[in-house]
This record gives sequence, structure tokens and C-alpha cells, in this order.
Amino acid sequence: MSNKRLIGIFILFLFFLIWSGIRPADRFTWWLEVLPALIGVAALIFTYRKFKFTSLAYILIFIHCVILIVGGHYTYAEMPLFNMLKDMLDLDRNYYDRLGHLAQGFIPSIIVREILWKTSPLRENKWLPFIVVCICLAFSATYELIEFTVAVMTGEAAEAFLGTQGDVWDTQWDMLLALIGAITAYFTLHSIHNEQLKSQAPSI
Repeated sequence: MSNKRLIGIFILFLFFLIWSGIRPADRFTWWLEVLPALIGVAALIFTYRKFKFTSLAYILIFIHCVILIVGGHYTYAEMPLFNMLKDMLDLDRNYYDRLGHLAQGFIPSIIVREILWKTSPLRENKWLPFIVVCICLAFSATYELIEFTVAVMTGEAAEAFLGTQGDVWDTQWDMLLALIGAITAYFTLHSIHNEQLKSQAPSI
């Protein structure tokens, strides 16, 4: 991806970030949700000279950042579009949180695959899909532990961050959706990803 397009994506990221930070539903939740996006973008900028991702990876990362940022503004349980879908379809909850956790597996699947492809001997090894999915599931489990830690340390202040909406199986659903997302991304995008990886000059 050209530098101009990357700058364009970064400007769009800043636009969503600024919008999100204007009168969010809960400022504490906003920080919790937006912080991973800020850390991720900072890491991309810091490592850009040594490691350049494919266009597919950058676009997916941007989409994931937007999902986090929008969730931070409204909280995952009160995202208006999904509240509307909840009312229209008579659903039992706002499903934006489910979308977020599906993306939590779908998008890291491509990122992890690309890192392993470029930095390890795995490449098109038959173990690559299994390892990628395992790493994504480990990432999802780690995030659930972070949510648990924040909830224990802050009590009710983390309720909007957890977004369980009364579902006792919310953690298990979150991890299942991340697993489904990781597997789906790998087997639907790997051909496009392979083409971009093979056409891209070695980054490191």
C-alpha cells in the first residue's frame, strides 16, 4: 500500500477517534475500549520502517480500530444501530459486542498469519492455520482475563466495559466468536493474502 493511502487511512482513523472522544457515553469505558487501538496504531507507526504489512492487513486493522472506537463512544451494549436491530428483530440483546468479538478473531488471524509468514519458517506449512487460530484464541482468552481484572479492580465502573448484558455465558460466547472469526478469516482470505504476500518485497 502506498504511503499516501496509508496517510489517508490514518487521517480517517484520527477523524473517528476525535468524534468518539466527544461526549462519549462513559469516559472510563471509552479509554478502556480505545486504548488497544491507540497502542496498535502506535506500534504500526513505530515499526513501519522495519515491517510493512500488506494492504489487506492495514485495511482490516483500520476496520478493527473503528469497531473499537465506535464501541468506546456508545459502549457495546448501547450502539444505536444494533439497538435498532434489537428492536426490529426482537433480539434479547444488543449484538454489537458479538460483532466486536467476531472481529477480535477475524482480523488478528490475518495479522498473525502475516507476521509468521514473514518471520518464521512456517509460511505455507500445514501447521500454519492451526498455530494462527491457536494464537488468536489465546489473544481472546487474554482479553477476557483483562476484562476480569478490570472488573475486579474497579467494580461497577467496569460494567459497561464488560458488556455482558445479563448473559452468564458471555465470556464463552466471546471466545467462541473469536474462534469462528479466526477460522473464517483464514480460509476465506488466505488466497488474497497469499497474492499480496508474494507480490510484496520482503519487509525484514
